[in-house]
Amino acid sequence: MATTTMSKTERIDVRASISVKQLLQEAAQASHKSVSEFLLEAGVNAANQALSERRHFEIGEEQWAAFEKALDRPVQTKARLRSLIVDAGVLG
Repeated sequence: MATTTMSKTERIDVRASISVKQLLQEAAQASHKSVSEFLLEAGVNAANQALSERRHFEIGEEQWAAFEKALDRPVQTKARLRSLIVDAGVLG
């Protein structure tokens, strides 16, 4: 996701210590970016990484086969679960 092609309409304010600010300024300068560009790119990358860990997972072949087998099983009525749902007013 390119941060430079998006319309920038919102502002994000961040407080940092002097040493952190200097570090960020130095890193931005070394990357030939403004501090805002540097922080925005790093933040977007970190956000995508954090969210991808919640959206994407990998399992081995054996676990995948067990998962597919569970999906292919016929639906079973669970009397206690149905009762709970009816009592909650979700089903009539």
